[in-house]
Amino acid sequence: MAAVAAQMASELKAGAIVTDVGSVKGCVLKAVGPELPDNVHLIPGHPVAGTEQSGPAAGFASLFDDRWCILTPPKDADEIAVASLEAFWTALGSRVEIMEAEHHDLVLAITSHVPHLIAYNIVGTANDMEAVTQSEVIKYSAGGFRDFTRIAASDPTMWRDVFLNNKDAVLEMLGRFSEDLTALQRAIRWGDGDALFNLFSHTRDIRRRIIDAGQDDAEADFGRTHED
Repeated sequence: MAAVAAQMASELKAGAIVTDVGSVKGCVLKAVGPELPDNVHLIPGHPVAGTEQSGPAAGFASLFDDRWCILTPPKDADEIAVASLEAFWTALGSRVEIMEAEHHDLVLAITSHVPHLIAYNIVGTANDMEAVTQSEVIKYSAGGFRDFTRIAASDPTMWRDVFLNNKDAVLEMLGRFSEDLTALQRAIRWGDGDALFNLFSHTRDIRRRIIDAGQDDAEADFGRTHED
């Protein structure tokens, strides 16, 4: 990003707004900011609306409808420029949220980055089990494993870069996840059914809240169609 910013810096008009659509924001400010002239507005952005597909061909008309787009302007950002970019994303159908880049990277580490890492890992573990299970992992993948494979089908180049550029936040969230996973192991080992039931009830409530917030579909089978 720094190299690209340096190449285009001299061609930018005064007052131009430079933004992006990446999943990590702190690194954008650090890499791009120093390369741009003072009369240009750098406002990093992240439309949280992707699928497991990548590239322009994976786009569709309603991609951003009622989905969040997070803007992370620096503290000294021009308010008019921020409002202009906010209006742009709103016109595309997004709901816009503004937050600091560091806070964005921490939030997305647990809501997006770590779930992808878990998906990659569990699919890799299942693949290692194939010799033992005689391909039954693939045969009976209609359970939760199938949904992990959808996430794990995401662009490997992009996700490699996400983890390397947001490593501090990801490692912090992985540490917390590991502690919670250890508690689950203990509950199963000691037959603590109450602890398991309470956790599962709480997470089920979170699922309902996600649906109520309009961030997923409550239809059966996750809204999948069943066409002949």
